Amino acid sequence: MARIITFGEIMLRLNPEGYRRFVQANCFEASYAGGEANVAVSLANYGMDAAYVTKVPAHEIGQSAVNALRQYGVDTSLILRGGDRLGVYFVEKGASQRASKVIYDRANSAVALSKKEEYDWDKIFDGADWFHWTGITPALGGELPEICLEACKAAKARGITISCDLNYRKKLWTTEQAGKVMAELLPYVDVCIANEEDAKDVFGIEAEHTDISAGKLDHNGYISVARQLTERFGCKAVAITLRSSISASDNDWAGMLYTNGEAFFSPTYHVHIVDRVGGGDSFGGGLIYAMLTNKAPQDVINFAVAASCLKHAVEFDFNMMRVQEVEALAAGNASGRVQR
Repeated sequence: MARIITFGEIMLRLNPEGYRRFVQANCFEASYAGGEANVAVSLANYGMDAAYVTKVPAHEIGQSAVNALRQYGVDTSLILRGGDRLGVYFVEKGASQRASKVIYDRANSAVALSKKEEYDWDKIFDGADWFHWTGITPALGGELPEICLEACKAAKARGITISCDLNYRKKLWTTEQAGKVMAELLPYVDVCIANEEDAKDVFGIEAEHTDISAGKLDHNGYISVARQLTERFGCKAVAITLRSSISASDNDWAGMLYTNGEAFFSPTYHVHIVDRVGGGDSFGGGLIYAMLTNKAPQDVINFAVAASCLKHAVEFDFNMMRVQEVEALAAGNASGRVQR
C-alpha cells in the first residue's frame, strides 16, 4: 500500500446552521478542516496509508482536531504539539445569487509559528511514496516558506513524488509574494494542481478566451496554461479544475489532466451544491489515489472529477465517499437513485 504524507494547517471551522448569514446566527456548527488534512481524509477513506503533518496546541481543542482525523483512519503520529492556538475560520454558505463568505482568524496559530528545526523530514518521509502540500502552507508566513522548501528538497532526494495545489488565497498574501515563493518551490513539484484562477494570480499565466463568471471555458486556453506551467517548472503533470459558476447553488464542474504533452478532459457535471468548501481538495485526493493506483490518464481525471463532484453534496470539508461510489459515478451512474 502506498504511503502519502500531507503537510499543512488544520483549523476549527465554524458555520451558522443551514444557510443562515453570520449576523443571523446564535449558534455555530463546529468541524475541523484544512486543505492538506482534507486530502489525507479522502485518501484514508479510499483505503490508502495517509499521514498528516502539522502542529497543534497541546490542549483539548488541538486534540479535538487530531481526533477528527483519527476517526477516518488518518495517521496522526507525526503531528507536533505546542503553541497557544488553533486557527479558526468562519463559513457562511451561499445560496442562489448570494455568494459564500469565509472569514479567517488564524494569525499566530501553532503551525504558523513553528520552526524549521521541529520537523525531522528523515523520520517523516520514512517509507513514504508521495508528498502533498498546498500554496496555503507557505502563505501562512513565518518560517513556513523555508520549511516547505526543506520538505520538498528532502522528498525529492528520496525519489518521492511531490504534488502541490497552488490554492492562492488573497487574504493570506499578495500575488507578488505568492509568485516569488511559489516560483522557488514549484521546480520540485511533479504534479501541479490548480483552478481556473490560480495560475493567473500566482504566475500571470491566463487561460485565453475564457470568462469564468459568464461560464465560458475554452479548452485550448487551459491546455496552454498547463503547457506553460510544465515548460516553466518541469512538472510531469498538471491538473486543472474547471468550474463554471451559474450561481452559489449550481455549478458546472469538470477537469483537465495534462501529461506527456497530451490533454485529457473529464465529463462535465451539473452540480447542485450542498457545501462547496473542500471541493478542490477532494479533487486532489481523487487525483493522487488514481495516479497511485496506476489508472490511465483519462481514468485519472475522470476519477478525480467524480470524487470532487460528489464532495459538493457532502456537508463540511471532508469528503466522505468510498472508492466504489466514485467509480460508479465516473462510469456514468449519475442518476442519484436510492441504493438498496
